[in-house]
Amino acid sequence: MSENGEPVAPPPRTVLGVTANATTLYRALSARDPRFDGVFFVGVTSTGIYCRPICPARTPRRANCRFFGSPQEAEQARFRPCLRCRPELAPGLAPVDDAQRIAHAVVEHLDQGTIDGVDAISDLEELADRFELSSRQLRRIVHKELGVAPIQLVLTRRLLLAKQLLTETALPVTEVAFASGFASLRRFNDAFRRRYGMPPTRLRRRAGTDGAATASMLTLRLSYRAPYDWPGVLAFLRARQLAGVEWVTDDAYARTVRLGAHAGWLRVTRAKDGAALSLELAQSLTPALPALLRRVRALFDLEARPDVIARHLRKDRVLAPLVVANPGLRVPGAFDGFEMAVRAILGQQITVKAATTIAGRLTGALGEPIATPHAPLTRLSPAPARLARARVDDLAALGIPGARCKSLIALAAAHVSGALSLDGGARPDLDATLARLVALPGIGPWTAHYIAMRALRWPDAFPRGDVAVLASLGGVTAAEADALSRAWQPWRSYAVLHLWNRPR
Repeated sequence: MSENGEPVAPPPRTVLGVTANATTLYRALSARDPRFDGVFFVGVTSTGIYCRPICPARTPRRANCRFFGSPQEAEQARFRPCLRCRPELAPGLAPVDDAQRIAHAVVEHLDQGTIDGVDAISDLEELADRFELSSRQLRRIVHKELGVAPIQLVLTRRLLLAKQLLTETALPVTEVAFASGFASLRRFNDAFRRRYGMPPTRLRRRAGTDGAATASMLTLRLSYRAPYDWPGVLAFLRARQLAGVEWVTDDAYARTVRLGAHAGWLRVTRAKDGAALSLELAQSLTPALPALLRRVRALFDLEARPDVIARHLRKDRVLAPLVVANPGLRVPGAFDGFEMAVRAILGQQITVKAATTIAGRLTGALGEPIATPHAPLTRLSPAPARLARARVDDLAALGIPGARCKSLIALAAAHVSGALSLDGGARPDLDATLARLVALPGIGPWTAHYIAMRALRWPDAFPRGDVAVLASLGGVTAAEADALSRAWQPWRSYAVLHLWNRPR
């Protein structure tokens, strides 16, 4: 506050290692992108209240906004916390030490729990032990952070998945029950009747039986916000596909999958009506459906707001014609963060084509064989534990330079030990993850930001010094490109993809 009590414009602040001014943060606020939740907070001078960037209230005028890096800063400036979005529950910043991290871990556990065939409710006892809490404390934290008791959270997630399976597939009701995580058909029927006021068979009759399901496969629909550059996403993934693990054609993406004890394959195409993607998957993967669906949505960037991103990037003179030509551009993510990081290391200082060739050799040498109905899909992606045990000489024999061999082994060891996690969306600990990456041998800022862009789903990553970006900007220096990129925040990942796609 100024001496006369009037609010003053805050100076530029650092957000996840990036200098961001108030205009940049206002763009993120207007988009309500959940990837910025917990990264910054906004105080509204007209109300005296501060909020998270995902607050459902009407977006305030830019002139009435002040931005803070933490709730403490906002309250020190005499703003009160919003009662709707509850800033104290922002990821990583809950009043209970690590409470949001614990609640998030519980949600992840619920998705992953079905992978291992363990009852998620009873297994919460084991999860509580891992955090050195009593089961009662764990339940209290989950209720405070997520607004419901763990058992209700489990039930809702299971029933919503069951509803989708009943509506979109012809999977037998018994199999729907087990695929959704229910321990018995009786429990499933009882829960469905209580929640929806009808037996699941009635919903199946209303939906019809046109949904695809065979003895070995089922199909689900994945929605997105139009427009969507499906050919562009496929072209990007095809150039970087892992031979044996991935198979990309002009109209489809397919790959092998291993989630816990479950292995199989999936194939993604555009739905016939063009308004969604269609996911086919082996029925052997149905026990892992929640985790699988989350990963597929991340891979194809289905949560993006193309209208908001394109509207902002169109303001830039260089990007405007590129955005107008392709308003539905997406940043392809990663089905497996570790797999994508390995591919990024292999691609250092060589062409995309050469890196793809070497990656295929690595998969052939270390990937476990698997049988699929698609001839090109023959291997599972090399497991981190297998790569961590590899010798430098073994990897070098595949044509990988010695320094890069050491990088791959160090990355795998960090992943296996739990010191480095590369799955899931970007969170407020992104700076720490980037620091852990660049601390590994042979991984510099470019590789770390490329991994952040794709595996960690950070929308404002910028691989500073990228040769293709510098060339696309007219041969500028890295420092000049960094200065120009400030106008693209907080969507620099999308700007980079536009520049990579720019015709030479």
